[in-house]
Amino acid sequence: MEVLAVCHVHSKWSYDGSWSLEMLSAKFSRRGYRVLMMTEHDRGFTAARLLEYREACAQASSAEILVVPGIEYSDAANRVHILVWGDVPFLGEGLCTNEMLEGVKAANGVAVLAHPSRRNAWTCFEPHWAGQLLGIEVWNRKYDGWAPSQTSPALLQKSSAIPFVGLDFHTHRQSFPLAMALELQPEVTEETVLQCLRSRRCYARAFGVPLSQNLFRTALPVLGAAEQGRRTLASIARYSRGLTR
Repeated sequence: MEVLAVCHVHSKWSYDGSWSLEMLSAKFSRRGYRVLMMTEHDRGFTAARLLEYREACAQASSAEILVVPGIEYSDAANRVHILVWGDVPFLGEGLCTNEMLEGVKAANGVAVLAHPSRRNAWTCFEPHWAGQLLGIEVWNRKYDGWAPSQTSPALLQKSSAIPFVGLDFHTHRQSFPLAMALELQPEVTEETVLQCLRSRRCYARAFGVPLSQNLFRTALPVLGAAEQGRRTLASIARYSRGLTR
């Protein structure tokens, strides 16, 4: 059974989130997603808060959509970010990435490198991370925009990580047709989702098309041009607003 998961989503449990878990589950359920993979920022979390959060995710789940709790860990420089899912105890704020990944591995969690292009985080990549990362975000809607990351392909070649896509959803502006297709059997539960990820029975989709398909690859130049145009228009709009103030 194949289901779609929306990944890298923040709620009001994150310091910069604006949507409740219930609002998010309703929104993405309407859009055809069966799994909502949350990733709240580590800032302000504690072991006790993580337990409360896991319960809140369970309550926000329904027969239509499963809400999977997760944490986005940041290093002390707020440069390297790692998305973590699984029965992993809260590891702390501002940990060095090496220590954090060791903790995830010890708890049999799942780790994905987030938005490698943000603040040139890809330049911090260390070779021994390769065996500890399930995936690397090749397309992050918030930071990459309408086209995939230009820095992630080189990192994928250095590791056995699989391509991941995520919205980095904070507001409706990050809505975009990106999804991870999961091959689950037989039920949709947090454990079957984690088993699916660990066994790599999953692949990235954009606009309903697997990223590996030639159809998508031929569209990359168009997407790149569209993203450049979007950024240009956004810069003009910000400049115009500055003139009118």
